[in-house]
Amino acid sequence: MPYEWLPPSGDDTQRLHLWPYRSLPRRGMVWFIGGTAALIALPLLVLIGSPVLWGLLPFLIAAIAGIWWALNRSYKDGEILEDLALTETQITLTRHGPRGKVQTWKANPHWVRVNLHKTKGPVPDYLTLTGNSREVELGAFLPPEDRVALDIDLRKRLAALR
Repeated sequence: MPYEWLPPSGDDTQRLHLWPYRSLPRRGMVWFIGGTAALIALPLLVLIGSPVLWGLLPFLIAAIAGIWWALNRSYKDGEILEDLALTETQITLTRHGPRGKVQTWKANPHWVRVNLHKTKGPVPDYLTLTGNSREVELGAFLPPEDRVALDIDLRKRLAALR
């Protein structure tokens, strides 16, 4: 599950970390690019010593470099961490986005509402928090079943504070 409640700290703060699921780890990316390069190079063995090899080689290298660049860009765009800190007096959501962008939202947990929009959001089972005259999304990158489970868990924790 791409979210976890951290063990309680000494000041009774409950912390939740959420991150996008990565189906291809970095090590898998290296294997994929290496395998792709090997499979592209295999038919070129018959062209060794031929001028045709030098005509094809720049395009094949560009294809491998393009795959590497696209996967690396996908990793950088997926470097998202949402940190929810819950205390008796304040709930704070901090979103660390790609390329160092940080967004913060704070509200009183007694007035915060957890909303699970079944169909009215950009994704199915869209989870939001409403409070302090703002509505913020929570875990839009999570799969729908994880958002539903998080909705239930977060409602229980907020109810325990009230």
